[in-house]
Amino acid sequence: MTIVRFEVLTKVVEVGSFTKAADKLNMTQSAVSHAISSLESEWGVTLLIRDRRKGISLTDIGQKTLPHIRGILNRMEKINQEVALSTNLETGTIRIGTFASASSCLLPKLLVTFEKKHPNIEFIFYEGTYEEISEWLQSGIIDIGFVVKGQSNPEFDVFPLIKDQMVVAFHPEHSFAQQTTVEIKALKDEPFIMPTGMYQSHIRELFKEGAIQPSVRFEVHDCATIANMVQEGFRLLHYDRSGKPALNWYCHGQTT
Repeated sequence: MTIVRFEVLTKVVEVGSFTKAADKLNMTQSAVSHAISSLESEWGVTLLIRDRRKGISLTDIGQKTLPHIRGILNRMEKINQEVALSTNLETGTIRIGTFASASSCLLPKLLVTFEKKHPNIEFIFYEGTYEEISEWLQSGIIDIGFVVKGQSNPEFDVFPLIKDQMVVAFHPEHSFAQQTTVEIKALKDEPFIMPTGMYQSHIRELFKEGAIQPSVRFEVHDCATIANMVQEGFRLLHYDRSGKPALNWYCHGQTT
């Protein structure tokens, strides 16, 4: 059946391996390989490039057809949900795109509440950057995505979920310790550690709104490294769900 082969193809692309896809789908590796080969034979095209060193990647035609295939699978899922609802049996799968701090701070409470009302709904999570989450929404990989203000695509329906305070992490002996509020303009001449990756674009946008150029001394990706550097006397901007400056910022993170 073509739908099954579509599911196999999307899973292979998702996990990047025939073996892992077989495990996820409870199929043999040969069955997964046969499903892909038969789909390619039927269409007369090559969808996947198999490279022992680089792994699996989509061909040009594979990249063009995959969004349509995902769209078909999503529509099939919606059909199954409608049928289930008509028989008073609520089932289905919701695919959620999220980032690390949202996964730890927001989702647990939301999902526990939702699961009590809808126990037969299954969730699949995809964790990535804001850019990846937007791409997943556009391509139909996920149904819902968590992002921060300014990172959402105007084509998407956006629902405000929570507003967090922005705080500054600094050494306990810094002069900021005597202040209850630190204006963003006060950071202009301070040595600043800029987090790289998913947080950077949002922090740069905040500095842009404040009309200042931060004095970036380092750009660091690892959270623990940044925390240790701050402890030695450097400063960085970050979110803290308690609303208080803290050195162990990597235990919290930014939220929508």
